Amino acid sequence: MLGIVAAVLFFVSFLINAADISTNDVFSSTNVMLLGLTALALHVAGIGNGWARRR
Repeated sequence: MLGIVAAVLFFVSFLINAADISTNDVFSSTNVMLLGLTALALHVAGIGNGWARRR
């Protein structure tokens, strides 16, 4: 799930950067990209990858 969130954040960051949209400091393309990297790191660490089976 966090992998999909990371992909969406990277896409939004790309759109902000490619369209040269002027945003405030909070929603700059670099900050959105860093949020995507954080979500991707959590996904790779195994956090948020769905329901765990219980035996």
